[in-house]
Amino acid sequence: MADVITYREAVAEGIAREMRRDPAVVCLGEDIGAAGGVFKTTVGLHKEFGPERVWDTPISEQAIVGAAMGAAMTGMRPIAEIMFSDFLACCWDYLANEIPKVRYMTGGQVTVPLVVRTANGGGLGFGAQHSQATENWAFTVPGLKIAAPATPADVIGMMAAAVRSDDPVVFFEHKGLLATKGPPAPLDHVVELGRAAVVREGADVTLVALASMVPVALTAAERLAEEHIDAEVIDLRCLVPLDTRTVLGSLAKTSRLVTVEENPYQGGWGATLVSVVADEGFGLLDAPVRRVAAECVPLPFADALEEQVIPTVDKVEASVRDLTSY
Repeated sequence: MADVITYREAVAEGIAREMRRDPAVVCLGEDIGAAGGVFKTTVGLHKEFGPERVWDTPISEQAIVGAAMGAAMTGMRPIAEIMFSDFLACCWDYLANEIPKVRYMTGGQVTVPLVVRTANGGGLGFGAQHSQATENWAFTVPGLKIAAPATPADVIGMMAAAVRSDDPVVFFEHKGLLATKGPPAPLDHVVELGRAAVVREGADVTLVALASMVPVALTAAERLAEEHIDAEVIDLRCLVPLDTRTVLGSLAKTSRLVTVEENPYQGGWGATLVSVVADEGFGLLDAPVRRVAAECVPLPFADALEEQVIPTVDKVEASVRDLTSY
């Protein structure tokens, strides 16, 4: 086994492991077959499993997600790819109004065990219609699980948990992480959905991040350590289920919280986390909570302007310095 694996390789490997394990698992999406996907995250799947289990589809998000819903309701476990998360808007009725509700409306008689994979987030200069971090869209819909791994090993482990879930899962793969590398996952690796990870221990402030913001938070924490500010970093990994216990446990040590999120400040997941802390852990805090989030504007195409919109290491450092002055 290789010493390291890229995030994009981990996506393909995670899917392949589940397809080898369970013949009911199939893949569908635009150009995911012989082409290996526009981001090369399905390379090798068509060759190994053939067109019977890896389906190239027309350019129709409604057709992709609708077919996946029907397949899931009749006993299969489909993994559907929507090329860019921005395009979830094209199939939003299925994703928000149909798929999450079937299990409840049938009293559990019909389940929809499907995974919708999608490339998410900005920072690569793809422009306003191909760069949004849209996990907060799905966060507003009861009945959907939401996964957003930050490392190759977590991609594989969380894909396993997502495919095996009897509830629908939206699986966000950040475009900015695709070329990143990390240790490969062991065989039979499964990461429980809804369990955050403390990826750096600290005593002065808690940084909570998701997906591409995890390395941003880690870099800020290392820089702040040079100023003798000891930051703990939590990788949420999932928004639903949301692991508030790990966050509150960290705050019992640090008494300070900064959320680092690529969602726009208006409506981002950090607001929900802050409200939970206010309800359940306000007595743990020695200072106001800070949110480092994207600005509430469409993402610019120019690199220099895009950097002004999305969270950066410098912005995280500035917030932490301000907070630790209390």
